[in-house]
Amino acid sequence: MDEERALYIVRAGEAGAIERVLRDYSDKMRKPRCKELKSRPRSWTYYVHRATFKFESTDEDKRKKLCEGIFKVLVKDVPTTCQVSCLEVLRILSRDKKILVPVTTKENMQILLRLAKLNESDDSLEKVSEFPVIVESLKCLCNIVFNSQMAQQLSLELNLAAKLCNLLRKCKDRKFINDIKCFDLRLLFLLSLLHTDIRSQLRYELQGLPLLTQILESAFSIKWTDEYESAIDHNGPPLSPQETDCAIEALKALFNVTVDSWKVHKESDSHQFRVMAAVLRHCLLIVGPTEDKTEELHSNAVNLLSNVPVSCLDVLICPLTHEESAQEATTLDELPSDKTAEKETVLKNNTMVYNGMNMEAIHVLLNFMEKRIDKGSSYREGLTPVLSLLTECSRAHRNIRKFLKDQVLPPLRDVTNRPEVGSTVRNKLVRLMTHVDLGVKQIAAEFLFVLCKERVDSLLKYTGYGNAAGLLAARGLLAGGRGDNWYSEDEDTDTEEYKNAKPKEELLKPMGLKPDGTITPLEEALNQYSVLEETSSDTD
Repeated sequence: MDEERALYIVRAGEAGAIERVLRDYSDKMRKPRCKELKSRPRSWTYYVHRATFKFESTDEDKRKKLCEGIFKVLVKDVPTTCQVSCLEVLRILSRDKKILVPVTTKENMQILLRLAKLNESDDSLEKVSEFPVIVESLKCLCNIVFNSQMAQQLSLELNLAAKLCNLLRKCKDRKFINDIKCFDLRLLFLLSLLHTDIRSQLRYELQGLPLLTQILESAFSIKWTDEYESAIDHNGPPLSPQETDCAIEALKALFNVTVDSWKVHKESDSHQFRVMAAVLRHCLLIVGPTEDKTEELHSNAVNLLSNVPVSCLDVLICPLTHEESAQEATTLDELPSDKTAEKETVLKNNTMVYNGMNMEAIHVLLNFMEKRIDKGSSYREGLTPVLSLLTECSRAHRNIRKFLKDQVLPPLRDVTNRPEVGSTVRNKLVRLMTHVDLGVKQIAAEFLFVLCKERVDSLLKYTGYGNAAGLLAARGLLAGGRGDNWYSEDEDTDTEEYKNAKPKEELLKPMGLKPDGTITPLEEALNQYSVLEETSSDTD
């Protein structure tokens, strides 16, 4: 009956009556369906229409007609408040895929584009009273584009991506219209997700990379102190909820725009990628309004950093300023002389320093990785991106690798417990080396292998042979040796505890079968097979 009454007023009533009936429809309480009662507390007896995401099939025809009626109202000269009420109901109804086929026409899409100020003839966003109409129109477009293939095709025909970029340029430096930016970016993300052609258009024709990077700069209020360095206020307030949501949508859109960048990277793009990486470094060093929002923000930053060419990730670390260098020297002098091996990493005024470089961002990534391990679930989606990122950073940038080695694989002192037993980051990563998910255990093993400069003896020292066997077998390194990549020849100093325990390690050796079927150390078995092959060759 709700749809019938609303439809009757929409068809025959004047603007004031239409506004009232549609507002009542949005706020109307309805009884739950039986399926909903099974998954909801019995005390929840009614639902508001605006919170509805599943619809009764019996009312489908009525909802289609109500949508058509609303579009007819939107082409008329009605007050802004009436437009907002119409769009709110349209947003609710557009969640139902089944009713969108007859209402998703080019004409109706153009109505929404006009109301969202996406037409090229609209020069500015001066009328604050129109902002709610713009926001609601963008919300409707998000739902319709997501749920309708016809709308997705019309978006290409109407060049919607270009119009969205144009709207972003109008409001990129105006913080009081964050809602407009947020839903503009969300729609841009959906388009670039659903159409690979739009990704290319955004990247090259529409200059989406610098545009979206500037949106992030604005959301974070970045002040540059050098070409790729920004000022960080550790005591500053967290991002507002609106700024955080806007940044998250921009990060998601940028991910789609740059998803294939590592394949087509040109030297001329290095500056832009470094600027973006510097913005992402800033992102990692700030917090959102809640812990969950901060994690979501950092998670999207990690995903985007994975698309940045690894050669441009050097901006994640930066040399200390003159003042910071003086503070570091003071701190090093304060450390006891017997802590020589631990002098490299210093925490001073909330700044993680290593070898004269600011390592704050890398430290945040390391903590983020450990939190994802501690969650104990969704490793493939939640953990592998940050592990892959840290692995590639370590492989390409010596200072990052040495810092992470210092944090993850410090000098080995506990030689009584197995490598997988304990609560350190090393223990947690070693446990992942035998995880049931092949992708998870491969990337965990690869990360530790790179930290060990791809030296088998060093990896075995920290992980044990059994845990490393899968990686070594896959690389053909069961008999020892090292990987294919070149690393600096800095020494890996053993502790006294490890030196004393090292002879006892030979109680566990890799074994193999001799030609006569008996068990022997693997190296000896391989030698005997080699001799046997040579003998057979001579006989032939």
